[in-house]
Amino acid sequence: MSDSDSGSAATHTPSAGEIRIRAATIGEPQRLDGQIELCAYDASWPGLYEREAQRVNAVLGDRVLLLEHVGSTSVPGLPAKPIIDVLLVVADSSREEAYVPPMEVAGYFLRIRERDWFEHRLFKGPDTNINLHVFSAGCVEIERMLGFRDHLRSNASDRELYAQTKRELASQHWNYVQEYADATTDVVETIIARAGLPARS
Repeated sequence: MSDSDSGSAATHTPSAGEIRIRAATIGEPQRLDGQIELCAYDASWPGLYEREAQRVNAVLGDRVLLLEHVGSTSVPGLPAKPIIDVLLVVADSSREEAYVPPMEVAGYFLRIRERDWFEHRLFKGPDTNINLHVFSAGCVEIERMLGFRDHLRSNASDRELYAQTKRELASQHWNYVQEYADATTDVVETIIARAGLPARS
């Protein structure tokens, strides 16, 4: 490596997005440095969700206030990253001692902690590639996630708009997957407004 290469690496200035990603991620964030893998809708995705739901319910019991399949893999006909998004609602997501230890024993691991965004937490799973989102009861993001899913399931034109936007963005180069997700915000908020759901907080 030349001296100039070394100096360039040493003076890397992270973007605001990278700083936010690093602040929320437990451990080192995984870089993508490439395009997003989008897959055609796979009829096996609901079954993968059901397996996770059974496992989470068995682990947490009555601490589970709501458990739902969300995200693009929950919408038939929509292309998606092959990652199953799961919404878990507990009494208070900030009280990690109430639910994180038994989840870790079952093979899940806490990957994201966002204290300044509805005390959102995110687990990765023991086998299937999942994003298990945890929110507190009453959080407005629960209504938004479920309403967005339900609207896309029933509205073909908005489903196609979202699919086309995802394809266009997925073909671009991204340092982190979260940067791609952030880039979908405008179309997501447009659809959410049409669906009569609360605006982003």
